[in-house]
Amino acid sequence: MKKLIDLSGINKSYRNGDQELQVLKNINLQVEEGEFLAIMGPSGSGKSTLMNIIGMLDRPSSGTYHLDGKEVARLGEKKSAKVRNQEIGFVFQQFFLLSKLNALQNVELPLIYAGVSQSKRKALAKQYLEKVELETRMHHLPSELSGGQKQRVAIARALAMEPKIMLFDEPTSALDPEMIGEVLDVISKVAKKGITMIIVTHEMKFARDISDRILFLDKG
Repeated sequence: MKKLIDLSGINKSYRNGDQELQVLKNINLQVEEGEFLAIMGPSGSGKSTLMNIIGMLDRPSSGTYHLDGKEVARLGEKKSAKVRNQEIGFVFQQFFLLSKLNALQNVELPLIYAGVSQSKRKALAKQYLEKVELETRMHHLPSELSGGQKQRVAIARALAMEPKIMLFDEPTSALDPEMIGEVLDVISKVAKKGITMIIVTHEMKFARDISDRILFLDKG
Protein backbone atom coordinates (compact mmCIF):
# COMPACT_ATOMS: atom_id res chain seq x y z
CA MET A 1 0.00 0.00 0.00
CA LYS A 2 1.06 3.58 -0.69
CA LYS A 3 2.05 5.74 2.30
CA LEU A 4 -0.09 8.89 2.15
CA ILE A 5 0.77 10.57 5.47
CA ASP A 6 4.21 10.44 7.09
CA LEU A 7 4.85 12.45 10.25
CA SER A 8 8.36 12.20 11.69
CA GLY A 9 9.58 13.70 14.96
CA ILE A 10 6.65 16.12 15.24
CA ASN A 11 6.77 18.48 18.21
CA LYS A 12 4.39 21.34 18.92
CA SER A 13 4.89 23.97 21.62
CA TYR A 14 3.02 27.14 22.52
CA ARG A 15 4.39 30.04 24.52
CA ASN A 16 2.30 31.17 27.48
CA GLY A 17 4.06 34.24 28.88
CA ASP A 18 7.44 33.00 30.12
CA GLN A 19 6.38 29.37 29.99
CA GLU A 20 6.55 26.99 27.07
CA LEU A 21 3.78 24.42 26.86
CA GLN A 22 4.69 21.33 24.84
CA VAL A 23 1.50 19.85 23.39
CA LEU A 24 2.97 17.19 21.07
CA LYS A 25 6.17 15.29 21.81
CA ASN A 26 8.08 13.46 19.09
CA ILE A 27 5.08 12.08 17.19
CA ASN A 28 5.86 9.55 14.46
CA LEU A 29 2.87 8.43 12.40
CA GLN A 30 2.40 6.81 9.01
CA VAL A 31 -1.02 6.36 7.38
CA GLU A 32 -1.48 4.31 4.23
CA GLU A 33 -3.81 5.13 1.37
CA GLY A 34 -7.31 3.81 2.09
CA GLU A 35 -6.65 3.29 5.81
CA PHE A 36 -9.21 4.31 8.45
CA LEU A 37 -7.40 5.43 11.60
CA ALA A 38 -9.05 6.34 14.91
CA ILE A 39 -7.25 8.53 17.45
CA MET A 40 -8.40 8.38 21.07
CA GLY A 41 -7.20 9.81 24.35
CA PRO A 42 -8.24 12.02 27.26
CA SER A 43 -9.11 15.69 26.88
CA GLY A 44 -5.99 17.83 26.62
CA SER A 45 -3.83 14.99 25.28
CA GLY A 46 -3.09 16.85 22.02
CA LYS A 47 -5.56 15.12 19.66
CA SER A 48 -6.98 18.28 18.07
CA THR A 49 -3.50 19.82 17.74
CA LEU A 50 -2.33 16.68 15.93
CA MET A 51 -5.38 16.81 13.63
CA ASN A 52 -4.77 20.49 12.88
CA ILE A 53 -1.19 19.69 11.86
CA ILE A 54 -2.31 16.76 9.67
CA GLY A 55 -5.02 19.02 8.19
CA MET A 56 -2.44 21.79 7.56
CA LEU A 57 -4.35 24.27 9.72
CA ASP A 58 -1.31 24.51 12.01
CA ARG A 59 2.42 23.91 11.68
CA PRO A 60 4.67 21.79 13.88
CA SER A 61 7.40 23.52 15.92
CA SER A 62 9.80 20.87 14.60
CA GLY A 63 9.70 17.63 12.63
CA THR A 64 8.67 16.75 9.08
CA TYR A 65 5.30 16.09 7.47
CA HIS A 66 5.17 14.39 4.08
CA LEU A 67 1.75 14.30 2.42
CA ASP A 68 1.66 12.02 -0.63
CA GLY A 69 5.46 12.25 -0.81
CA LYS A 70 5.66 16.07 -0.55
CA GLU A 71 7.07 17.90 2.49
CA VAL A 72 4.25 20.25 3.49
CA ALA A 73 5.13 21.41 7.03
CA ARG A 74 7.18 24.37 5.80
CA LEU A 75 5.06 25.54 2.85
CA GLY A 76 4.04 29.20 2.72
CA GLU A 77 0.44 30.11 3.56
CA LYS A 78 -0.71 30.35 -0.07
CA LYS A 79 0.75 26.96 -1.07
CA SER A 80 -0.52 25.38 2.18
CA ALA A 81 -4.04 26.62 1.47
CA LYS A 82 -3.90 25.22 -2.07
CA VAL A 83 -2.80 21.75 -0.92
CA ARG A 84 -5.32 21.80 1.95
CA ASN A 85 -8.22 22.75 -0.32
CA GLN A 86 -7.35 20.19 -2.98
CA GLU A 87 -6.38 17.19 -0.87
CA ILE A 88 -7.93 17.39 2.61
CA GLY A 89 -11.57 17.34 3.75
CA PHE A 90 -12.07 18.45 7.37
CA VAL A 91 -15.18 17.91 9.52
CA PHE A 92 -15.11 19.66 12.91
CA GLN A 93 -17.14 19.44 16.14
CA GLN A 94 -19.01 22.56 15.02
CA PHE A 95 -20.75 22.52 11.65
CA PHE A 96 -19.65 25.95 10.30
CA LEU A 97 -22.67 26.23 7.99
CA LEU A 98 -23.69 29.67 6.73
CA SER A 99 -27.12 30.40 8.20
CA LYS A 100 -28.47 32.28 5.16
CA LEU A 101 -27.59 29.49 2.70
CA ASN A 102 -29.58 26.27 2.34
CA ALA A 103 -27.94 22.83 2.55
CA LEU A 104 -27.27 22.65 -1.20
CA GLN A 105 -25.69 26.14 -1.26
CA ASN A 106 -23.52 25.33 1.78
CA VAL A 107 -22.14 22.25 0.01
CA GLU A 108 -21.59 24.28 -3.18
CA LEU A 109 -19.65 27.06 -1.45
CA PRO A 110 -16.10 25.58 -1.44
CA LEU A 111 -16.66 24.42 -5.03
CA ILE A 112 -17.30 28.07 -6.03
CA TYR A 113 -13.92 29.05 -4.51
CA ALA A 114 -12.32 26.12 -6.33
CA GLY A 115 -13.59 27.52 -9.66
CA VAL A 116 -15.96 24.64 -10.46
CA SER A 117 -18.61 25.58 -13.05
CA GLN A 118 -22.15 26.25 -11.81
CA SER A 119 -23.73 23.18 -13.42
CA LYS A 120 -20.98 20.83 -12.21
CA ARG A 121 -20.94 22.14 -8.64
CA LYS A 122 -24.73 21.88 -8.35
CA ALA A 123 -24.56 18.28 -9.60
CA LEU A 124 -21.73 17.45 -7.18
CA ALA A 125 -23.54 19.07 -4.24
CA LYS A 126 -26.72 17.09 -4.99
CA GLN A 127 -24.75 13.87 -5.44
CA TYR A 128 -23.03 14.16 -2.06
CA LEU A 129 -26.16 15.26 -0.19
CA GLU A 130 -27.80 12.11 -1.56
CA LYS A 131 -24.82 10.07 -0.29
CA VAL A 132 -25.47 11.37 3.26
CA GLU A 133 -29.22 10.73 2.81
CA LEU A 134 -30.32 14.39 2.76
CA GLU A 135 -31.85 14.57 -0.71
CA THR A 136 -35.20 15.68 0.80
CA ARG A 137 -33.60 18.44 2.91
CA MET A 138 -31.26 20.10 0.41
CA HIS A 139 -33.36 23.29 0.16
CA HIS A 140 -33.68 23.70 3.93
CA LEU A 141 -31.75 26.33 5.88
CA PRO A 142 -29.48 25.20 8.78
CA SER A 143 -32.08 26.52 11.25
CA GLU A 144 -34.54 23.98 9.79
CA LEU A 145 -32.18 21.03 10.26
CA SER A 146 -31.37 18.90 13.31
CA GLY A 147 -27.82 18.76 14.68
CA GLY A 148 -27.24 15.40 13.03
CA GLN A 149 -28.48 16.71 9.69
CA LYS A 150 -26.23 19.77 9.94
CA GLN A 151 -23.21 17.55 10.56
CA ARG A 152 -24.19 15.41 7.56
CA VAL A 153 -24.30 18.58 5.42
CA ALA A 154 -20.78 19.39 6.70
CA ILE A 155 -19.64 15.87 5.71
CA ALA A 156 -21.20 16.25 2.24
CA ARG A 157 -19.47 19.64 1.84
CA ALA A 158 -16.07 18.09 2.62
CA LEU A 159 -16.69 15.05 0.37
CA ALA A 160 -17.83 17.19 -2.58
CA MET A 161 -14.27 18.51 -2.93
CA GLU A 162 -13.27 14.85 -3.54
CA PRO A 163 -10.26 15.00 -1.20
CA LYS A 164 -7.58 12.34 -0.79
CA ILE A 165 -8.01 12.41 3.00
CA MET A 166 -11.03 12.97 5.25
CA LEU A 167 -10.35 14.21 8.78
CA PHE A 168 -13.04 14.14 11.49
CA ASP A 169 -12.28 15.95 14.75
CA GLU A 170 -14.82 14.67 17.30
CA PRO A 171 -17.69 15.03 14.80
CA THR A 172 -20.35 13.84 17.27
CA SER A 173 -19.32 15.69 20.43
CA ALA A 174 -21.74 18.60 19.82
CA LEU A 175 -24.68 16.28 19.11
CA ASP A 176 -27.51 14.97 21.26
CA PRO A 177 -27.12 11.23 22.01
CA GLU A 178 -29.94 10.19 19.64
CA MET A 179 -28.23 11.98 16.73
CA ILE A 180 -24.78 10.46 17.24
CA GLY A 181 -25.78 7.16 15.61
CA GLU A 182 -26.96 8.74 12.35
CA VAL A 183 -23.67 10.64 11.89
CA LEU A 184 -21.52 7.60 12.77
CA ASP A 185 -23.59 5.56 10.29
CA VAL A 186 -22.80 8.04 7.50
CA ILE A 187 -19.09 8.02 8.42
CA SER A 188 -19.14 4.18 8.31
CA LYS A 189 -20.59 4.29 4.79
CA VAL A 190 -17.94 6.78 3.67
CA ALA A 191 -15.24 4.49 5.12
CA LYS A 192 -16.47 1.62 2.95
CA LYS A 193 -15.67 3.69 -0.17
CA GLY A 194 -11.96 3.25 0.60
CA ILE A 195 -11.07 6.91 1.16
CA THR A 196 -8.23 7.56 3.64
CA MET A 197 -9.83 8.67 6.91
CA ILE A 198 -8.67 9.78 10.35
CA ILE A 199 -11.17 10.34 13.15
CA VAL A 200 -10.72 11.69 16.67
CA THR A 201 -13.53 10.18 18.70
CA HIS A 202 -14.59 9.13 22.19
CA GLU A 203 -16.92 6.47 20.71
CA MET A 204 -14.89 3.37 21.61
CA LYS A 205 -17.28 0.77 20.12
CA PHE A 206 -17.48 2.68 16.82
CA ALA A 207 -13.67 3.02 16.66
CA ARG A 208 -13.19 -0.67 17.41
CA ASP A 209 -15.81 -1.85 14.90
CA ILE A 210 -14.98 0.41 11.96
CA SER A 211 -11.35 1.54 12.05
CA ASP A 212 -8.33 -0.40 10.82
CA ARG A 213 -6.21 0.90 13.68
CA ILE A 214 -6.71 2.80 16.94
CA LEU A 215 -3.99 5.08 18.31
CA PHE A 216 -4.06 6.31 21.91
CA LEU A 217 -2.54 9.71 22.63
CA ASP A 218 -1.71 10.74 26.19
CA LYS A 219 0.07 13.93 27.32
CA GLY A 220 1.26 14.60 23.78
